[in-house]
Amino acid sequence: MRKTPTLLAAGVAAVLALGATACSAGADGRHGSDGPGGPGIEAVPQAPRVLRSIGDGSTADAGPQPHQPDFHRLRPGEKPPQFVVFSWDGAVEDARRLLSYVRGFGERDDAAMTYFLSGVTLLPADHKDLYTPPRRPRGTSDTGLGDRATIADTLHELRLAWADGSEIGTYFNGHFCGQDGDAADPAAAAPAAPAAPAAPAAGDAGGVGAEDAAESGPGVWTAEEWSGEIRQAQDFAQHWKTNTGLTALDPLPFDYAKEVVGGRAPCRTDPAGLPPAAKAAGFRYTADAAGQPQIWPANADGLWHFPLQDVPVPGRDIETLSSDDGFLSVQSGTPDAGTADREQHAAWSEQMHDGLVAGFDRAYRGNRAPLVIGSHLESWNGGAYLNAVEDAARELCGQHEVQCVSFKQLADWLDLQDPQVLARLRSLDVGQAPKDGWAAYLRGTPAPPASPAAPGAPVAPGEPSAAVRPTGR
Repeated sequence: MRKTPTLLAAGVAAVLALGATACSAGADGRHGSDGPGGPGIEAVPQAPRVLRSIGDGSTADAGPQPHQPDFHRLRPGEKPPQFVVFSWDGAVEDARRLLSYVRGFGERDDAAMTYFLSGVTLLPADHKDLYTPPRRPRGTSDTGLGDRATIADTLHELRLAWADGSEIGTYFNGHFCGQDGDAADPAAAAPAAPAAPAAPAAGDAGGVGAEDAAESGPGVWTAEEWSGEIRQAQDFAQHWKTNTGLTALDPLPFDYAKEVVGGRAPCRTDPAGLPPAAKAAGFRYTADAAGQPQIWPANADGLWHFPLQDVPVPGRDIETLSSDDGFLSVQSGTPDAGTADREQHAAWSEQMHDGLVAGFDRAYRGNRAPLVIGSHLESWNGGAYLNAVEDAARELCGQHEVQCVSFKQLADWLDLQDPQVLARLRSLDVGQAPKDGWAAYLRGTPAPPASPAAPGAPVAPGEPSAAVRPTGR
């Protein structure tokens, strides 16, 4: 349960400035039966009080973030909560108004979420040459760059998301996929006005030819190249007023350098160069894009790793990633292929919802591993996956001993725990509950195993029950 806000301005209820366009969507909290992006109920936002302006005023210190949970270290024999994390790649409020839609149902269901913001989302197309991507011409991005109205609306939604307790993480910048053997991500939510590729400037790495395309993508970027991506994403967020000229808009109400403590790399890879760069930047976690079974997350080299997970596909003896594109891949394959199958959209939405709930139930009744759900702000297959996630949030977040948290909040809880207790939790396999109950399994402060236990290996006291996996896994 999230706390009540502590530093919202008393009595301040004002619609934040949105820019000059009549099609702006930022003020709307759209949710409910109108569906993704449709007309909804307009909410009056609470503007966080600015305590200290930072830099050019693009960001500001508004004090401690409101609506944060009160966590404690597990007491001997106490059952861990069931955490659920809803995360969104490519946070942008464009003409489809999906960011406000998602934020609206997160607020309704008391679900703190993580929104991964690409730095170039806040960079207008006429300033594209400020971006120097690794191994690509200056000013290029596979998502394009935004117009000022989209930037203004996105900023508005990010302010409200932070004020409601959700996390802003980084999606880095250019979203370059599919040219280097990385698993292609069907996403890349494009802002309204994509920019044409620019010619390389003097001193740039130059264009990517066919002969070196295999060595150009994020899967092979070095730690130094990832560090450059992190620095540039921060710079674009800290100087959007300078870059856009939208100086009358309110700042983002947080210090980016302190509040942004993790991110998800684009594409379905976990690049080797990212963790050292993330650690050097002061990050606390990476939301790894590749999947793993539903077990407790690990900390490696000072970073929590929060991967997507394998969850059941109802009606089929397979599992897929706990994400919209995971279910997309086993249903229509691509967004374009599913367009013609309109009669399947409702069934596909139900299948994803039921798969997420099945993964939740397996953890809730078993090892209590956090359920990580990854999505894009996309209306693929008629909004099937957005609807599935909304229905899952409504169903799961109000249950007993369930907390719907951001990645940052999950890291907060993990950091509070006894490392020996976390080692016991990680020894439980998928769907595996302690046979003699949690009180016996987590009582006292047990010594850790002599060597890392394989998932599912019993660790006294208490013997775990059998793992729960679908046939054929």
